[in-house]
Amino acid sequence: MRISLFAVGRLKTGPEKELASRYLDRFAKAGPAIGLELARMTEVSESRASSSETRKREEAAALEKALPEGAVLILLEERGKAIDSEAFADLLGRQRDGGKRDVMIAIGGADGLDPELRKRADLTLNLGSMTWPHQLVRILIAEQLYRAVTILSGHPYHRV
Repeated sequence: MRISLFAVGRLKTGPEKELASRYLDRFAKAGPAIGLELARMTEVSESRASSSETRKREEAAALEKALPEGAVLILLEERGKAIDSEAFADLLGRQRDGGKRDVMIAIGGADGLDPELRKRADLTLNLGSMTWPHQLVRILIAEQLYRAVTILSGHPYHRV
């Protein structure tokens, strides 16, 4: 199953980008053995529209354009459902075992997500009840993807 990441905003060169890349590289190397592959990382510039509603609509349109046909769409936002790492791994494993070809995990812009996009999403998750900067969200989801692979493969990286 191919997993893609989509993010509004671009990471600049620096420690955040390096750490996110390190976890995505680990995921890309370990995932194929259990049927998970990193398909792509899509970054789009934040909309320059004057109203937040228009910015959200424009950013949602960019996501829809990048979304593979039939893909499972998982949105990350503070109003989403909180799950633990094992449940996230299980979610990915169930999608893979259910024959899904693509999963897209999306990080919205600073204004949040378009309501129509939320309706379209298969799942909306949060990474805790605090608000996180987009740069850290990339690191967190990259690490959780790698952690999911280790959980699904029985690797000792994840300890409880």
